Amino acid sequence: MLVSALLLALGATSVLGGPFIRSTYAVKGSHPVPKGWRALDRAPQDHKMELRIGLTQGDFKGLEKHLFEASNPKHNKYGNHLTADDVYKFIKPSHEASNAVHEWLYEHGVLPEDLEYTPAKDWIKINLPVSAVEDLLDTQYHTYVSEDGRTAVRTPQWSVPRHLHEHVSTIQPTSSFFGPRAQARMEERKLEVFMDTEDVAEYLPPPPDAATVAEVCNTTWVTLTCLRTLYGTIDYTPQSADKNTVAMNDFLGEVNIRSDTKLYLQNFRPEALGAENDYQIISIDGGTTDQTLNETQLEDGTGIEGNLDDQTLIGISWPTALEIYSTGGSPPFIPDITTTSNTNEPYLTWLEYVLSLPDPLPSVISTSYGDDEQTVPKDYAVQVCNALAQLGARGVSVLFASGDSGVGGSGECYTNDGRNASTFLPNFPTSSPYITSVGGTYKFNPEVPVFCNRSTGLYTAGGGVDALKSYFAATGVTDEFAGLFNPNGRAYPDISGQSLNFTIFWNGTLRPVSGTSASTPAVSGILALVNDALVAAGKPTLGFLNPWLYGGGYKAFNDVTTGSNFGCDTEGIPAVEGYDIATGWGTPNFKEILALRGVHVASPDGWGSWNRS
Repeated sequence: MLVSALLLALGATSVLGGPFIRSTYAVKGSHPVPKGWRALDRAPQDHKMELRIGLTQGDFKGLEKHLFEASNPKHNKYGNHLTADDVYKFIKPSHEASNAVHEWLYEHGVLPEDLEYTPAKDWIKINLPVSAVEDLLDTQYHTYVSEDGRTAVRTPQWSVPRHLHEHVSTIQPTSSFFGPRAQARMEERKLEVFMDTEDVAEYLPPPPDAATVAEVCNTTWVTLTCLRTLYGTIDYTPQSADKNTVAMNDFLGEVNIRSDTKLYLQNFRPEALGAENDYQIISIDGGTTDQTLNETQLEDGTGIEGNLDDQTLIGISWPTALEIYSTGGSPPFIPDITTTSNTNEPYLTWLEYVLSLPDPLPSVISTSYGDDEQTVPKDYAVQVCNALAQLGARGVSVLFASGDSGVGGSGECYTNDGRNASTFLPNFPTSSPYITSVGGTYKFNPEVPVFCNRSTGLYTAGGGVDALKSYFAATGVTDEFAGLFNPNGRAYPDISGQSLNFTIFWNGTLRPVSGTSASTPAVSGILALVNDALVAAGKPTLGFLNPWLYGGGYKAFNDVTTGSNFGCDTEGIPAVEGYDIATGWGTPNFKEILALRGVHVASPDGWGSWNRS
């Protein structure tokens, strides 16, 4: 609802009791239009937008401090995860910030009843026509289209009054062209697929009892038995399934087909049959819960990502409860007059929902999506990172896929700042400092980084860079690739897992699927079982992994010491002993993680003898 022109002309006082504070407008946020995007016409003036205003959080530094203390086993606050109310107290904006922003909105005709808030009131949501948003932000919106057909209503620059600059952290959608992209890839080479379970059993016969990795693993079809044997969970019986939950994300209209999950469990984990009906699919902002695929979806491979994630998670972590967040509002978005909102910022939509949930949250959340970091405005990235930190502070291990283009796709490694200079291309949100990034490996005993080889159909796992001086000194990376990355930035991946030719069912057929979309749910399922054992032992769950991981937890991971992640027309960055930017600290060893956390697993009549080699 708009305030009448008469009230504004009379110089109405603030709804909060004071006079309006006016100052001249100045640019608050700007970001170059990414390569491959071009502007079309001005956005329709009566097109409705769902505008999100992020207010400066009251004490994020205090929240961050607590996050790192509670995630460090050597600190006396270790495991002291915050409640939702505790987090809200840290991030609630100051009265000054809240009052100033509300006065500004009221001055532009927005009444209190037009506003929606997050629980901590650090985000304000309003539905306004484009014309009103342009006036509010002193800008112009256009419809943009990308080379791959995505569309978005955006502006490369926006302003607010100068006195609000310290109180407003970001406003979206404005200059962010960032959108989630799935990392799963169906292998293109002509591998046979199967229509019934008898064919599967004939081609992939059940493994012998007490089988070794060599007996159950091959790179053509990586089965659930292989993963559970390789990483040491196959003999573990969960003890806390009623007290522990694992979750995953769907974006981009992805689906999870229960009939395919049933086929998967029938063939690879029959004792879990029925779990295909147990997991929850939670629709956020219109996210799909469909169970059928139309012709267009079949052609596009819709459901490959979703099925890969849920089948892998259930297969490894069953009977741990699984929740699936299906978030709508993601590209492509085609604006028209009848559309009531433009919510092309699905990460914020998802984070807003999850952070509003009561305690406890899932102990692990797996996300297999990402996009080029340079398409993300800094103000938007900071707010997403801050929200991810809130999840960690509440005891959630948040895992993101590192991406499938190594240090960047060949022919694409150029800056987006007008210079068109050569650069490595990190992904976001996997480059956030408050999550754990998962890279990819293949082969067995030893595992090596997945690499790009067109003749074999392999890909290369994503990798960012960081000021790890010992690694740089050992490899000469800073000399060879000087100027292509920020040596003082965030390194990723942190850890890795198998990610080639996972055996899943899609559209009733067996398919090999690859990508860090595979390694991420696999590692997430293993960590969910670690949390199960920790809960059973009366210990806190893992929470934010990285302080423990870099502080000594890496000793429980299988070091990957050979190979490289290619990209950007280079040989990429090599794996070495210890941390490297090809595979992080390596792949998980379930029993060693438990041992480092002080959990003893009984043998042989309890949870397994661990005689896997």
